[in-house]
Amino acid sequence: MRLDEMKLGVMLLQAGCHEAAWRDPCVPADGGIDVDYFANLAALAETAAFHFVFCADTPSVTDEAHATIARRSRHDGFEPMTLLSALSSRTQNIGLVATATTTYNQPYHVARMLASLDHLSRGRAAWNIVTSGYKFEAANFGEKELPNHSTRYARAREFVGVVKGLWDSWEDDAFIRDKRSGIFVDTTKLHTLQHQGAYFSVRGPLNTARPPQGYPVLVQAGASDIGMAFAAEVGEVIFTAEPLCENGKRYYTALKEKAHRYGREDSEILIMPGLVPIVGRTKQEASDKLERLHSYVHMDVLTGVAERWLGFVKDLRSVDLDSLVPDVLPQSNLFQSRQKLLLEVAARRGYTWRQLMRYISDSSGHLMVVGTPDEIAQAMVDTFEERAADGFNLCLATLPDGLKEFIELVLPELRRRGKFRSKYTGQTLRENLGLKRPLNSFT
Repeated sequence: MRLDEMKLGVMLLQAGCHEAAWRDPCVPADGGIDVDYFANLAALAETAAFHFVFCADTPSVTDEAHATIARRSRHDGFEPMTLLSALSSRTQNIGLVATATTTYNQPYHVARMLASLDHLSRGRAAWNIVTSGYKFEAANFGEKELPNHSTRYARAREFVGVVKGLWDSWEDDAFIRDKRSGIFVDTTKLHTLQHQGAYFSVRGPLNTARPPQGYPVLVQAGASDIGMAFAAEVGEVIFTAEPLCENGKRYYTALKEKAHRYGREDSEILIMPGLVPIVGRTKQEASDKLERLHSYVHMDVLTGVAERWLGFVKDLRSVDLDSLVPDVLPQSNLFQSRQKLLLEVAARRGYTWRQLMRYISDSSGHLMVVGTPDEIAQAMVDTFEERAADGFNLCLATLPDGLKEFIELVLPELRRRGKFRSKYTGQTLRENLGLKRPLNSFT
């Protein structure tokens, strides 16, 4: 049964999701390498009873042109597992979502790190499963090109199966630690994986006790056909970009129906699209905030980021930026679903290249609402009640002020409508999200 209260997460970013956020006078320019900055954000979200904080990641510098790199604030951040391990000791209740790619990692490493994070946080870890979408990553791992889209997902499916098997290496009560008898662990409750597959050979067992949650919560962001199938099979929280409500409703229905084919119930999969709220006490104040951010963005950033998200090699400096965006572009091996989404938004809104570039810089294709607390809260409630979302992952334009303002101005409106909680009700992230603890697959 679908709950009446929405789930909320918040992205932890160096400055905010807007490409020019770091230039805002209220944003610390060195936040990406300041653990106190992230700890304060997590603590602030925890005081408001957010379900989790979310660390996005890619293991590469994500831009090719030095002119773009020079003006972006995305390349000085912490590795997510390391950062969230530090935050686990500085928070008590909030979930900790770490991104790790299945394309350029090994299952044993990821299983061990996430099990450790789940123990460190006493059951608050989650894994954002990604398949890598940046061409820049391949060369960091001895490859010239990113594997093709279908290969990345085939590897991911096997990868997740191996990780779950490793988490089940020990039964929950295997470690008895009995000083009197001298028996530390009951080896009848030890299971060796012995996996042999198309991509991995992993013997096991894992040298870490089974995580407190059984498995850390599995987060996924598939939106292409193959990505949706993967999300429906393994994902428990689905992070998606859906700026158009009608599309969001179709995605929501389709994904839940696909999940049914794997024997999963609606309550086992939570769809939480990204939301970029820019709030002001008046509509004009909110619009002024966005315009101020626009004034900070350099054309090198607009073009570089747009070329990357659209996933095709094209110098936008050679394009008439005031011409309309075409309906179709060459399909990419990178962000196929995001490219499709951005082109659809451009077509529906009649965007020129210049307008689309600005939209990408503002929101990366997520739903953006610029307005008063009432307007933002109502947009969220409408999306939630239209069955286009079970909650939202907030991509705040600037941090920390964007989070402070959302908590001060928007959350009271959501609570007044009975759509968001005021305290934690469970001990683990699974309990707070209403997700079942999985049984050990070997038993």
